[in-house]
Amino acid sequence: MSPGPEQRDLLLVHAAVDGELDPANAVALEERIAADPALAEERARVEALRSALRERLPPEPAPPGLRERVRRAVGLAAAPPRFSSQPSWRALAASVALAAVLSSGGTWYSLRAPPTGDAVAEAVLAGHLRGLMAPQPIDVASSDRHTVKPWFNGRVPQSPRVIDLASEGYPLVGGRIDVVGRSGVPTLVYRHREHVISLTAIAGASRDQAITTVPSIKGYNVVGWAVDGISYWAVSDLGSGDLNRFAQLFRDAPPDQ
Repeated sequence: MSPGPEQRDLLLVHAAVDGELDPANAVALEERIAADPALAEERARVEALRSALRERLPPEPAPPGLRERVRRAVGLAAAPPRFSSQPSWRALAASVALAAVLSSGGTWYSLRAPPTGDAVAEAVLAGHLRGLMAPQPIDVASSDRHTVKPWFNGRVPQSPRVIDLASEGYPLVGGRIDVVGRSGVPTLVYRHREHVISLTAIAGASRDQAITTVPSIKGYNVVGWAVDGISYWAVSDLGSGDLNRFAQLFRDAPPDQ
């Protein structure tokens, strides 16, 4: 189903912030933003998010050898001396493709295989930061796991396990949808005192793994583990001891929860 006019305008705001609109559409969008406070607020929110992500998550440099691999993939190679130095139309097209890939960190990220390890940690941290910058860090607000779990049905391929840890000092706040790689994934949101904990569940783990602490990223602690084909990633500015305790409580909860 095609997006409605309001949704299209929101998508255009995102495109404008990314510098993807042609001049005519950019001017038309500016007029709509000037007349619509909601669009102006959305642009301010997206620009603030981009600024925060640039500050907290510097762009990941392309790995060594990427340029040459892309050149080979698109069939672009240095012309032997015996040929004319005038490029063919195929070489020109390949040059444009190569420049587009190498000039955009976002493009490089999207073309990679599904992220693993540190890349997943950075992706769940990005989702956590987006939640903190939003008016509230959740899409569905409830402390009842029987409300939160069904909410994910139809929104993500698999609803996550939802555990009630309020008696342990980690009450459930609700849930939201985040993006890791190019897939929507469920994220549960808990609190411990004044600290927010985002717990993201990603299907496809090949084996069970014990709780592992990832080195702190920009002051945020991240722990991960895997059970029954699902990898779990918890991120918070909570101290590492309290975050590991949360992870252990969640992992060890009885199966019927």
